[in-house]
Amino acid sequence: MENILLTIHLIIAVVLVVVILLQKSEGGALGIGGGGGSNQFGLFTARGSANFLTRTTAILATLFIMSSLLLTVVGRDSAENQLLEQLESDGVEIPLVTPLEEIELVPNAGDADANADDSAIPLAQ
Repeated sequence: MENILLTIHLIIAVVLVVVILLQKSEGGALGIGGGGGSNQFGLFTARGSANFLTRTTAILATLFIMSSLLLTVVGRDSAENQLLEQLESDGVEIPLVTPLEEIELVPNAGDADANADDSAIPLAQ
């Protein structure tokens, strides 16, 4: 599943780059799509190609972001499962929560008994 999503993600990325490069340059950038009147009778007129390429870029950018998020979720779940399986196969016990009995409590600074006790946290001198 993860490999299929990664392949789709890479295809979307390549097509997105190509569509961006086909757009008309408006400031000396890398636009390689040609100028306004170069294709008088063809499918892409100046306004038509701009609208088509802008919409295609927006759709591809949305698909790219959605596939990135989906890959993150799928990859995180599989990485966690692989790590847990590897640790269990190595014989490592994984506690889910630290029991309250094992937590060492520090006495309050306001207690008179705690201040008199030498086992309290030492102050820096």
